[in-house]
Amino acid sequence: MRKHKNVRRRRVATISLYGPNDHHATKVVAGIVDVDRDDVVALERWMSGKTDVRNDEKIQKDIMAFVKRYNVKEVVLADRIIGCPHEEGPDYPVGEDCPFCPFWAGRDRWTGELKE
Repeated sequence: MRKHKNVRRRRVATISLYGPNDHHATKVVAGIVDVDRDDVVALERWMSGKTDVRNDEKIQKDIMAFVKRYNVKEVVLADRIIGCPHEEGPDYPVGEDCPFCPFWAGRDRWTGELKE
């Protein structure tokens, strides 16, 4: 029987911002991904009703603690808000635009530009 060495897995944190438009982020989602297994290890969400999550000190500290807890050395994040904070399925019907965030209707979530 072959013994397996204690292999150190490479973990990356992903951080995504969501908001009712492309200027105000009301939700941030952080995920920890095991790159070697292509598997999500952990996922956390933080929301703020009024303030922008990027300016909320408590949320920033919580994200840092979350990332440190999993001994992550790399963080990947988009340079923009990438969509509506509501979730397709639980918050509105799958395949439809979010009725709460008309800004995102018909927009490409990665560029923010209207689709043709």
